[in-house]
Amino acid sequence: MTTSVSAAKSQLRQLVKKELSKISKETYVVQTQAALKVLFSLPEYKTARRISVYLSMPIGEIGTSDVVYNALLRDKSVFIPYLWKETVLGGTKPKQAIMNMVRLNSREDFDSFLSDSWGIPTPSKDSIAGREDCFDGGEPPLDLIVVPGTAFDKGLRRLGHGKGFYDSFLWRYREELERQGKVLKMPHLVGLALTAQVLPDAEMVPTDDKDWDMDSLITGDGELIRRKDHTTM
Repeated sequence: MTTSVSAAKSQLRQLVKKELSKISKETYVVQTQAALKVLFSLPEYKTARRISVYLSMPIGEIGTSDVVYNALLRDKSVFIPYLWKETVLGGTKPKQAIMNMVRLNSREDFDSFLSDSWGIPTPSKDSIAGREDCFDGGEPPLDLIVVPGTAFDKGLRRLGHGKGFYDSFLWRYREELERQGKVLKMPHLVGLALTAQVLPDAEMVPTDDKDWDMDSLITGDGELIRRKDHTTM
């Protein structure tokens, strides 16, 4: 990533964070309801059997608890992000965090999660070894991924939170399919965004060749933008 792109991303994150700080809790609730109504009617969501969904913070992004409940009710397999640290070069370098997608077992399983320091429901470390990884045999591993972000634009570009977890996971996903000799079919990527996280029409999220664009974007006012024809609904 060039210095100019990195600086532009950092500046945009600060600007969006400032705008999000002005939003009331009631606005989060209303916009979450509007966005999820559209998500639940999305054809790719309806037909998906294996989905991944981020577990949301109490504020600052579209809430996803109801996505978990809805997907489980529809008998979908639900996978959630889990971060773990890998020691490289025999432990001679600092550990690097990696994101995997592990399966939720049930609604009761989800409801038992405790919140981390960000207020995000989190599975216990002791439970991870017994959870299915999305690559453990699913065909395909995932049909759809609900993706968080700091900002999005109308061209479906995404600005993450700065750690690169989702972009890295998607490149690993692609490499895993190629390694297994499977038909390269990536999951449908759906971004969820509060209206304050969507840039005006004339503005673009700064990106580089490591960043993944979304296939669909759903906003807090119920707008749907799709990659297929870049139409707005």
